[in-house]
This record gives sequence, structure tokens and C-alpha cells, in this order.
Amino acid sequence: MKSNPKFDAYIDKAGDFAQPILAHLRAVANKAEPEAAEEMRWGVPYWILEGRQLCGMAAFKEHCAFIIEGQGGGEAMGDLGRIIDLNDLPDESALIALIQDKAARIRSGEDARSAKTKAAAPKPILETPDDFAAAIANAPGGQAVFDGFTNAQRRDYIDWITSAKREATREKRIAEAAQWISEGKRKNWKYEKC
Repeated sequence: MKSNPKFDAYIDKAGDFAQPILAHLRAVANKAEPEAAEEMRWGVPYWILEGRQLCGMAAFKEHCAFIIEGQGGGEAMGDLGRIIDLNDLPDESALIALIQDKAARIRSGEDARSAKTKAAAPKPILETPDDFAAAIANAPGGQAVFDGFTNAQRRDYIDWITSAKREATREKRIAEAAQWISEGKRKNWKYEKC
């Protein structure tokens, strides 16, 4: 494992209280996972394994943080909360176990699967209001164009019309929409060439 001189510079720049903490965390992380690469991310030291973040550390004015999962330890970022002294850290074997557990999940692909966001549920297909449907049917070629739109394109028009607060506004929007649809235009056609 190659040592990154930017880590050295980061530790040297940290406050006097932080330097021994950061040096200890670095030694433990390198011991726990010698294959991880030392890289700076967001201006702080991180260890990267197979392209994924294994762990990281940061120094602040009055405390340090160690990040493995990233949730935060209550009053501070990182998994161990506010670290102001070496005594705030778990013993070395417990820290190594945490890092090696994360490394195992990275290698198995479990970490990558859990990091993926769930696909957004598809939005429901909105029912076309009767007055709008009548206007589309009466517009030359309007029904064919509207039927050819995607659900999202139809939703843009329906949302626009049903969000009108006054009846006069709704009627004006229906008339405009029917005209645009008969011309083959999507709701936001004005902005498509911006």
C-alpha cells in the first residue's frame, strides 16, 4: 500500500490534539486493509477499495471524526461520534473489525447493492378531465397527438389544467393546451430549444 503525501500534509495541518488521533486512525486503517488506496475526497483523507469508499477521517477545530458507514454518531459526523482524545476510540481490534467488515461487504458487492437507491415508483396515470378531453377531441388532430404522448407528457398538461385555482384560468389553459396539442407541441415546448 502506497502512502499518500497529501495524508501527511493533512495530518500536519490539523490541530495539536488531532494529530495523534489522525495518525493512529491512519495506522489502524492501513493495518486493517492494506490493499485500500489512500485518496483525498472532499478535502479529507479516505481509503478506497475496489473503487468504493472504505473509510475516512476528518479533523475539525475541536474534534475528529472517523467515517465507515457515514451515518454519524449523533452529535458529529462519522460512526464514532466526536473524537477529542485517543481514549474516545474503540480498541484497535474493534476498529480493525469494523473496517474489515466493510471491506468484506465491498468485495462481495453487498455494499454496492445497498448503496443503490431504490427506483422511484412510477407515477400513476392521471385521468383526463372531461372538459379537457372534449377540447382535445374537438381540436384538429388533437386526439391522435395526445394519445401519442408519453404518460409524463400527458401528466404535464393534466397537472397544469387541474392546478388552476379559478375557473377562468382553467378554461384559458384548456384552450391553450388544445391548440398546442393540435400543433403537436408538448406542454413545455417553449423551453425545448433553450
